[in-house]
Amino acid sequence: MEPSVVPALPPLVPGTLYLVATPIGNLEDITLRALRVLRECDVVAAEDTRHTGQLLKHFGITKPLLSYFKFNEARRSTEFVERLRRGEKIALVTDAGSPGISDPGGRVVAAAVAAGCRVEPVPGACALIAGLTASGLPTDEFHFVGFLPHKSGQRANRLASLVAVPGTLVFYESPFRIERLVAELMVAFPARRVVLARELSKKFEEWLRGTPAELAAQLAARPRKGEFVVCVGPAEGDGPAVPDEAG
Repeated sequence: MEPSVVPALPPLVPGTLYLVATPIGNLEDITLRALRVLRECDVVAAEDTRHTGQLLKHFGITKPLLSYFKFNEARRSTEFVERLRRGEKIALVTDAGSPGISDPGGRVVAAAVAAGCRVEPVPGACALIAGLTASGLPTDEFHFVGFLPHKSGQRANRLASLVAVPGTLVFYESPFRIERLVAELMVAFPARRVVLARELSKKFEEWLRGTPAELAAQLAARPRKGEFVVCVGPAEGDGPAVPDEAG
Protein backbone atom coordinates (compact mmCIF):
# COMPACT_ATOMS: atom_id res chain seq x y z
CA MET A 1 0.00 0.00 0.00
CA GLU A 2 1.50 3.29 -1.09
CA PRO A 3 1.82 5.99 1.58
CA SER A 4 -0.71 8.79 1.29
CA VAL A 5 0.57 12.02 -0.18
CA VAL A 6 0.00 15.11 1.94
CA PRO A 7 -1.16 17.92 -0.34
CA ALA A 8 1.03 20.99 -0.44
CA LEU A 9 -0.34 23.94 1.48
CA PRO A 10 -1.08 27.02 -0.62
CA PRO A 11 1.52 29.76 -0.37
CA LEU A 12 0.73 33.04 1.35
CA VAL A 13 -0.93 35.59 -0.89
CA PRO A 14 1.20 38.67 -1.71
CA GLY A 15 -0.23 41.96 -0.50
CA THR A 16 -2.15 40.36 2.36
CA LEU A 17 -2.44 41.51 5.96
CA TYR A 18 -2.63 38.37 8.13
CA LEU A 19 -4.17 38.84 11.58
CA VAL A 20 -2.38 36.20 13.61
CA ALA A 21 -3.74 35.24 17.03
CA THR A 22 -1.01 34.34 19.53
CA PRO A 23 -1.18 32.46 22.87
CA ILE A 24 -2.68 34.25 25.86
CA GLY A 25 -0.40 32.30 28.17
CA ASN A 26 0.20 28.69 27.27
CA LEU A 27 2.53 28.54 24.25
CA GLU A 28 0.96 25.23 23.19
CA ASP A 29 -2.06 27.26 22.08
CA ILE A 30 -0.24 28.54 18.99
CA THR A 31 -1.77 27.04 15.87
CA LEU A 32 0.07 25.27 13.06
CA ARG A 33 -1.33 27.81 10.64
CA ALA A 34 -0.11 30.72 12.76
CA LEU A 35 3.39 29.26 12.82
CA ARG A 36 3.38 28.83 9.04
CA VAL A 37 2.23 32.40 8.45
CA LEU A 38 4.89 33.74 10.81
CA ARG A 39 7.55 31.69 9.01
CA GLU A 40 6.47 32.64 5.49
CA CYS A 41 5.51 36.31 5.88
CA ASP A 42 7.84 39.13 4.89
CA VAL A 43 7.55 41.11 8.11
CA VAL A 44 5.84 40.83 11.49
CA ALA A 45 4.02 43.89 12.84
CA ALA A 46 4.05 43.60 16.63
CA GLU A 47 2.52 45.52 19.52
CA ASP A 48 5.76 44.96 21.47
CA THR A 49 8.73 43.79 19.39
CA ARG A 50 10.58 42.50 22.45
CA HIS A 51 7.66 40.33 23.54
CA THR A 52 7.02 39.01 20.02
CA GLY A 53 10.75 38.52 19.49
CA GLN A 54 10.78 36.09 22.42
CA LEU A 55 7.78 34.24 20.98
CA LEU A 56 9.42 33.90 17.57
CA LYS A 57 12.70 32.80 19.14
CA HIS A 58 10.88 30.07 21.10
CA PHE A 59 9.61 28.62 17.84
CA GLY A 60 12.86 29.13 15.93
CA ILE A 61 11.52 31.87 13.67
CA THR A 62 13.56 34.87 12.53
CA LYS A 63 11.71 37.76 10.88
CA PRO A 64 12.03 41.54 10.64
CA LEU A 65 9.85 43.19 13.30
CA LEU A 66 7.97 46.48 13.07
CA SER A 67 6.36 48.01 16.16
CA TYR A 68 2.86 49.42 16.23
CA PHE A 69 0.88 50.40 19.31
CA LYS A 70 -1.90 52.69 20.44
CA PHE A 71 0.00 55.95 19.92
CA ASN A 72 1.60 55.26 16.54
CA GLU A 73 -1.03 52.98 14.99
CA ALA A 74 -2.45 55.65 12.69
CA ARG A 75 0.98 56.55 11.30
CA ARG A 76 2.05 52.94 10.99
CA SER A 77 -1.18 52.09 9.17
CA THR A 78 -0.09 54.27 6.23
CA GLU A 79 3.26 52.51 6.08
CA PHE A 80 1.69 49.07 6.26
CA VAL A 81 -0.72 49.90 3.43
CA GLU A 82 2.22 51.02 1.28
CA ARG A 83 3.99 47.75 2.01
CA LEU A 84 0.89 45.74 1.16
CA ARG A 85 0.53 47.60 -2.13
CA ARG A 86 4.11 46.60 -2.96
CA GLY A 87 3.06 42.98 -2.48
CA GLU A 88 4.51 42.35 0.95
CA LYS A 89 2.92 39.78 3.25
CA ILE A 90 2.46 41.22 6.76
CA ALA A 91 1.66 39.20 9.88
CA LEU A 92 -0.01 41.42 12.47
CA VAL A 93 0.19 40.25 16.10
CA THR A 94 -0.42 41.65 19.56
CA ASP A 95 1.24 40.63 22.81
CA ALA A 96 -1.43 37.97 23.38
CA GLY A 97 -4.69 36.91 21.81
CA SER A 98 -6.45 38.18 18.71
CA PRO A 99 -5.40 41.53 17.23
CA GLY A 100 -8.03 44.23 17.67
CA ILE A 101 -9.78 42.68 20.69
CA SER A 102 -8.98 45.24 23.44
CA ASP A 103 -5.58 45.50 21.74
CA PRO A 104 -4.18 47.57 18.86
CA GLY A 105 -4.91 46.43 15.32
CA GLY A 106 -8.30 47.87 14.51
CA ARG A 107 -6.94 51.00 12.81
CA VAL A 108 -4.51 48.98 10.72
CA VAL A 109 -7.27 46.66 9.55
CA ALA A 110 -9.61 49.56 8.76
CA ALA A 111 -6.88 51.31 6.75
CA ALA A 112 -6.06 48.14 4.83
CA VAL A 113 -9.72 47.48 4.01
CA ALA A 114 -10.27 51.11 2.94
CA ALA A 115 -7.25 50.85 0.64
CA GLY A 116 -8.64 47.71 -0.97
CA CYS A 117 -5.94 45.47 0.45
CA ARG A 118 -6.57 41.84 1.31
CA VAL A 119 -7.05 41.02 5.02
CA GLU A 120 -7.09 37.42 6.28
CA PRO A 121 -7.70 36.31 9.88
CA VAL A 122 -5.64 33.48 11.35
CA PRO A 123 -7.84 32.50 14.33
CA GLY A 124 -6.52 31.25 17.63
CA ALA A 125 -6.50 32.03 21.34
CA CYS A 126 -8.81 34.76 22.66
CA ALA A 127 -9.34 35.42 26.37
CA LEU A 128 -12.90 36.61 25.72
CA ILE A 129 -13.99 33.29 24.20
CA ALA A 130 -11.98 31.17 26.63
CA GLY A 131 -13.52 32.87 29.64
CA LEU A 132 -17.06 32.94 28.31
CA THR A 133 -17.27 29.34 27.14
CA ALA A 134 -16.04 27.90 30.45
CA SER A 135 -17.95 30.31 32.67
CA GLY A 136 -21.09 28.19 32.84
CA LEU A 137 -23.15 31.29 31.99
CA PRO A 138 -25.39 31.57 28.90
CA THR A 139 -23.42 31.88 25.66
CA ASP A 140 -26.26 32.10 23.14
CA GLU A 141 -26.15 35.90 23.43
CA PHE A 142 -23.38 37.99 24.95
CA HIS A 143 -22.04 41.54 24.91
CA PHE A 144 -18.30 42.22 25.03
CA VAL A 145 -17.48 45.38 26.98
CA GLY A 146 -13.70 45.08 27.31
CA PHE A 147 -12.04 47.45 29.79
CA LEU A 148 -14.17 50.06 31.53
CA PRO A 149 -13.02 53.71 31.60
CA HIS A 150 -10.69 54.69 34.45
CA LYS A 151 -12.76 57.57 35.84
CA SER A 152 -15.36 56.67 38.46
CA GLY A 153 -18.22 58.66 36.94
CA GLN A 154 -17.66 57.24 33.48
CA ARG A 155 -17.47 53.71 34.87
CA ALA A 156 -20.74 54.11 36.78
CA ASN A 157 -22.50 55.52 33.71
CA ARG A 158 -21.20 52.72 31.51
CA LEU A 159 -22.37 50.03 33.93
CA ALA A 160 -25.77 51.69 34.29
CA SER A 161 -26.16 51.67 30.50
CA LEU A 162 -25.56 47.90 30.47
CA VAL A 163 -28.27 46.95 32.95
CA ALA A 164 -30.87 46.57 30.19
CA VAL A 165 -28.54 44.80 27.75
CA PRO A 166 -29.63 41.17 27.32
CA GLY A 167 -27.30 38.19 27.54
CA THR A 168 -24.01 37.68 29.35
CA LEU A 169 -21.70 40.67 29.75
CA VAL A 170 -17.95 40.14 29.41
CA PHE A 171 -15.33 42.54 30.77
CA TYR A 172 -11.55 42.60 30.94
CA GLU A 173 -9.94 43.92 34.11
CA SER A 174 -6.47 44.27 35.57
CA PRO A 175 -5.50 42.83 38.98
CA PHE A 176 -5.10 46.41 40.26
CA ARG A 177 -8.76 47.31 39.66
CA ILE A 178 -10.55 43.97 40.06
CA GLU A 179 -11.75 44.70 43.62
CA ARG A 180 -13.01 48.06 42.45
CA LEU A 181 -14.94 46.44 39.60
CA VAL A 182 -16.51 43.83 41.87
CA ALA A 183 -17.60 46.61 44.26
CA GLU A 184 -19.18 48.43 41.32
CA LEU A 185 -20.95 45.24 40.24
CA MET A 186 -22.43 45.00 43.75
CA VAL A 187 -24.20 48.27 42.97
CA ALA A 188 -25.11 47.71 39.31
CA PHE A 189 -25.80 43.94 39.31
CA PRO A 190 -26.14 42.84 42.96
CA ALA A 191 -28.15 39.66 42.31
CA ARG A 192 -26.53 38.39 39.12
CA ARG A 193 -24.17 35.45 38.78
CA VAL A 194 -20.61 36.56 38.16
CA VAL A 195 -17.56 34.53 37.12
CA LEU A 196 -13.98 35.74 37.48
CA ALA A 197 -11.44 33.90 35.31
CA ARG A 198 -7.82 34.63 36.19
CA GLU A 199 -4.57 33.68 34.42
CA LEU A 200 -6.37 31.79 31.65
CA SER A 201 -4.34 28.94 30.10
CA LYS A 202 -1.49 29.53 32.55
CA LYS A 203 -0.18 27.47 35.45
CA PHE A 204 -2.24 29.30 38.08
CA GLU A 205 -5.52 29.51 36.15
CA GLU A 206 -8.35 30.10 38.60
CA TRP A 207 -12.14 30.44 38.50
CA LEU A 208 -14.23 32.25 41.10
CA ARG A 209 -18.03 32.11 40.92
CA GLY A 210 -20.78 33.78 42.92
CA THR A 211 -22.66 37.02 43.43
CA PRO A 212 -20.62 40.24 43.52
CA ALA A 213 -20.79 40.28 47.32
CA GLU A 214 -19.59 36.67 47.56
CA LEU A 215 -16.73 37.40 45.16
CA ALA A 216 -15.69 40.48 47.10
CA ALA A 217 -15.20 38.30 50.18
CA GLN A 218 -13.19 35.76 48.18
CA LEU A 219 -10.92 38.41 46.67
CA ALA A 220 -10.18 39.86 50.08
CA ALA A 221 -8.70 36.51 51.16
CA ARG A 222 -6.39 35.82 48.21
CA PRO A 223 -3.66 37.54 46.19
CA ARG A 224 -4.77 39.43 43.10
CA LYS A 225 -2.40 38.59 40.26
CA GLY A 226 -2.92 38.24 36.55
CA GLU A 227 -5.44 39.66 34.12
CA PHE A 228 -9.13 38.84 34.66
CA VAL A 229 -11.98 37.99 32.34
CA VAL A 230 -15.18 38.94 34.15
CA CYS A 231 -18.48 37.41 33.01
CA VAL A 232 -21.79 38.76 34.36
CA GLY A 233 -24.80 36.57 33.75
CA PRO A 234 -28.13 37.95 32.53
CA ALA A 235 -30.86 38.98 34.93
CA GLU A 236 -33.21 36.19 35.99
CA GLY A 237 -35.77 35.64 33.28
CA ASP A 238 -33.54 37.04 30.52
CA GLY A 239 -32.30 33.62 29.36
CA PRO A 240 -33.40 31.91 26.15
CA ALA A 241 -36.99 30.75 26.01
CA VAL A 242 -37.51 27.02 26.52
CA PRO A 243 -39.82 25.47 23.88
CA ASP A 244 -43.05 24.05 25.22
CA GLU A 245 -42.76 20.41 24.13
CA ALA A 246 -46.24 19.62 25.43
CA GLY A 247 -47.85 22.23 23.22
